[in-house]
Amino acid sequence: MASEYDIVIRGGTIMDGNGGVPYIGDIAVKDGKIAEMGTVTGRGAEEIDAAGLSVTPGFVDIHTHYDGQAMWDSHLAPSSWHGVTTVVMGNCGVGFAPAKPDKHDWLIGLMEGVEDIPGTALAEGMTWNWETFPEYLDELERLPRTVDVGTHVPHGAVRAYVMGERGARNEEPTETDIARMSQVVEEGLRAGALGFSTSRTILHRSVDRELVPGTTATKEELIGIGRAMGRAGYGVFEMASDLKREWNEFEWMGELSRETGLPVTFAALQSIAKELPLEEQISEMRAENAKGANIVAQIALRGNGIVMAWRGILAQELWHYRHDCAQRRVLQDQRVP
Repeated sequence: MASEYDIVIRGGTIMDGNGGVPYIGDIAVKDGKIAEMGTVTGRGAEEIDAAGLSVTPGFVDIHTHYDGQAMWDSHLAPSSWHGVTTVVMGNCGVGFAPAKPDKHDWLIGLMEGVEDIPGTALAEGMTWNWETFPEYLDELERLPRTVDVGTHVPHGAVRAYVMGERGARNEEPTETDIARMSQVVEEGLRAGALGFSTSRTILHRSVDRELVPGTTATKEELIGIGRAMGRAGYGVFEMASDLKREWNEFEWMGELSRETGLPVTFAALQSIAKELPLEEQISEMRAENAKGANIVAQIALRGNGIVMAWRGILAQELWHYRHDCAQRRVLQDQRVP
């Protein structure tokens, strides 16, 4: 007798992700999709006894930095150890494509500084069998994986690719620069990128303490790139920002989302680096969404931690940030009449 399903998972405690009360039941899978849930009478080519176990949908980790590790690790640990079945990388404006040959070491230093990923591991494990973003996606496809991978086009790499040293130094782009960056991002999206990411926080610096390219980008540059995403017809605009009041971040995020119809997402957290407190961030987001925007807050499910070490880059960065803040307070006090 032929099996009705490819897989039937029986007797597990089902947590379907809809917020309801968990229940014991069966799940049938056919052609890679859930075909039936509850009491499944049909047989599966493979039967799994899940009694006493929890059965959940796979988790999507929307903010990772596996851009280098994805070149050599088919499991993408530790995310895959915790029920994650899809990871999204290329966040915070840092990544490894597009990349001209003379920028390989520089891009490694950027990732090492921002995410404290050892540059020695990246230098040894990266293949660099690409230059353009579509070619990077092709390289990602070559390695069989236990989890799915999606990636944004990172602003820092795009700026360096198009503008060279001017882009790396956060110089203001010309209209021609913006047009070319927009074209690169659109090409990446049409090749399969999930979206575009940028960093606008002074906590994100290279191993040489240089700001990530794009940190001081103008509204014109950001919206120009966003319009390219609109031409592609899909994509998420992702941003990490210090949310300084004078930047009016929510104003241009709302404008971009309404014009293109695309979602804009930002890292929402209470932080010494952010001028707007978390409550105000959410309030500003809701105000723009009430006017037709689609701005989505990325909120961590647990408090951020930090690994302290004598040579830990993140620990050094926190010290430098506190030192810079103290210096600014001294200067402000000196200006008080």
